[in-house]
Amino acid sequence: MPLPQRLTISPGHPLRGSYTLPGDKSLSHRAALFAALAQGESRIEHFLTAGVTRAMLEALTALGVPWDLQGEVLAVHSGGLSAWQAPKQPLDCGNSATSLRLLAGALAASGLPAVLDGTPGLRRRPMERILQPLQQMGVPIQAAAGSNAPLILQPRSPNQPLLPIQYHLPVASAQVKSCLLLAGLAARRPSTLLEPGLSRDHTERMLHAMGVHVESGFEHGKYITHIIPPSPLCLRPLNIALPGDFSAAAFLIIAALITPGSEVQLCNVGLNPTRTGLLEALQRMGAKIKITPQPDQGTEPMGDLSVRYSRLKSTDISGEQVVRMIDEFPAFAIAALFAEGESVISQAEELRYKESDRIGALVCELNKLGIQASENPAGFNILGGRLPEGGEVDAHGDHRLAMALALIGLAGQGPVTIRDAQIIAESFPEFPNVLRSLDAEVSQEPEP
Repeated sequence: MPLPQRLTISPGHPLRGSYTLPGDKSLSHRAALFAALAQGESRIEHFLTAGVTRAMLEALTALGVPWDLQGEVLAVHSGGLSAWQAPKQPLDCGNSATSLRLLAGALAASGLPAVLDGTPGLRRRPMERILQPLQQMGVPIQAAAGSNAPLILQPRSPNQPLLPIQYHLPVASAQVKSCLLLAGLAARRPSTLLEPGLSRDHTERMLHAMGVHVESGFEHGKYITHIIPPSPLCLRPLNIALPGDFSAAAFLIIAALITPGSEVQLCNVGLNPTRTGLLEALQRMGAKIKITPQPDQGTEPMGDLSVRYSRLKSTDISGEQVVRMIDEFPAFAIAALFAEGESVISQAEELRYKESDRIGALVCELNKLGIQASENPAGFNILGGRLPEGGEVDAHGDHRLAMALALIGLAGQGPVTIRDAQIIAESFPEFPNVLRSLDAEVSQEPEP
């Protein structure tokens, strides 16, 4: 367990330089798991090694799936789902609800008994949204207490296929959708999922590359995803190069936009349109961002971004755009506080169920720095136009919140110190070093 760290960012230096983003977190732990579903050797380039992906690799080991990681290249050697072994111990998903939900879907398809668990923070995340539809499919799964982790899967005979499902997701969710698509691989007939809006389509793209028939699109105001389970259940190996993580890029984009005199180039950034709601919001705010598309190296679009300091104006976020920037709201909040006017975020109650309550925790810490921010049940307001004060803030055990708050120190009235900043390693371990490479003043020290 890393020692608690204090991370301090001080103002005064424009950011200059270029950086190639690490592999996408959402894609990395999907790719590792999906490769384990295939028969043969899969090769995943530009794989991210961080807290959540290490937990997924450890889960593969517990399931009897061999893998080898050399630098940023992951090789997975699998005999397919039928070759998996029942884990002898509970699978530790750390603080990642995505890992737990993906594993729940894959294990549901396998029929193996297993227990899925994680940190106290993960145990607070809602799991009823996958429990109910999985049970409708005939998966013997239950929560140990209420509807929260740990989740317990009982064995199911390999001769007993799951039931197909037509399921209306109450909230657009890539995690829930992915879980049910994975379970649907073992159904006897096609399944159909309906969402009130567009969520990330990484799972659909990856499964399609592995030979699974997946179709999606809008119909009668719903986003519909249709999967035809392969018979026999035999998936092609996955051989892809992952793009850079857009959610990590978001913090560097905001850093350059708010720091006077800055100009930063970010290379090979994933530009999946289900993920780029933040770019659209920033462009409305007057952000100077040039996008240069690059050739796809796998299943995902990517490009280079050139970002310059910009005078920003406020904007409002609601509706379908919320889903397409759900992980980027902590970074967006920092852009909003340096913008002229009041930004209003609504219909974003899902933020309360992330690694922290990202509405309550964000507003609390911004207020500590003299920023006029307020919360409501489904969002928050930020009044910009006044330079924030320096001071100490808390990460609330949330990697994205820690990085967002750190950015304030780049362009505020004084240094900002983040307590327990080691949580950043969950998704972007190199974040402090990257800021240093761009000429930011960054210091780290153990907690007293």
